[in-house]
Amino acid sequence: MDKLTKGIEEMKKQNLEEAAKWFTEAIEENPDEPLGYINFGNLLLHMKDFERAERFFMRALEKDEHAATAFYGLGNTYYEQENYSKAQEHFLHAVQEGLQEADVHFMLGMTFVHQEHHKLALPYLMTAAELAPEDVDIQFQYGLCLAQSGELEQAEQTMNDVLQLEQNHSDAYYNLGVIALYKDNAERALETFEKALELQPDHMLAANGKKQVEALLNETQDKR
Repeated sequence: MDKLTKGIEEMKKQNLEEAAKWFTEAIEENPDEPLGYINFGNLLLHMKDFERAERFFMRALEKDEHAATAFYGLGNTYYEQENYSKAQEHFLHAVQEGLQEADVHFMLGMTFVHQEHHKLALPYLMTAAELAPEDVDIQFQYGLCLAQSGELEQAEQTMNDVLQLEQNHSDAYYNLGVIALYKDNAERALETFEKALELQPDHMLAANGKKQVEALLNETQDKR
């Protein structure tokens, strides 16, 4: 097992000092190899030491200007600091340099979401959802973005897919309730809001939705 692999293993075990030791040795032995800097950058990012993480990813790019995972690391560094436009730029570079994993498309999509550009986010979140069909978070955010873009039928289907993956996903039930309201199906909305509250009693949005639907149904009944 080489030193980078040992460092990654220690990082997974949360032995951060040990991980730093292995990454440092790897860099000292191969100072022109970008992977040492990238892994140390990931460690610093994990520790929320954003300034030093940025420096290590930039050093990796000095060694290899096409290092896709260094661009991805920089994207994550800026994303964590809520600098979404700069994060977006670096995630795009990562994709252009050949990184095609679900995570980079997901993060790229989320930079657009945070900037309220839901329609621009959709193709990236769709790609992420296709690449990681079992990832609950990716599927949920894709469904949410579909709903926010007015694609209600697809959003409903995706939220149902989320429930296939995780049957106790209260936020998926809540969003199905919102979609049902938009489709003028108050009874279905009430049912899904109640299910969300059953799973998460402190779900304030579902509680508010339930209250509004009950008032609407009572009003409709009174008119009869």
